[in-house]
Amino acid sequence: MADAPDHIDAEIRDISDVPAVELINTVAVHLMSAAAVKLGLGDTPDAAADLDLDEARKLITSLAGLVTAAAPEISDNHARPLRDGLRSLQLAFREASFIPDAPGAGPGEKYTGSVI
Repeated sequence: MADAPDHIDAEIRDISDVPAVELINTVAVHLMSAAAVKLGLGDTPDAAADLDLDEARKLITSLAGLVTAAAPEISDNHARPLRDGLRSLQLAFREASFIPDAPGAGPGEKYTGSVI
């Protein structure tokens, strides 16, 4: 990257030093946080105004795919908290839904199995 500023080159070099498990965990936490916000669980006084079940479904399903695919690669010590967070979001989605999904048809359940 000959035309890139020095700080961008430093960031690119830094990412090469980050272990895969940390990157996977970071992405998973971002997906979890975004899903929680879309479920109206943010920490702002008007968090309920952010409720968007369609967006939450997409985020939770993406998270489920990532966690399911990554779990064998990152060890149970790293995967367990991600699975727990995912399950909590899946259950929160069921609680927030006006029309509940059939067991096994909720967000991410095609990867994780039914959460109820």
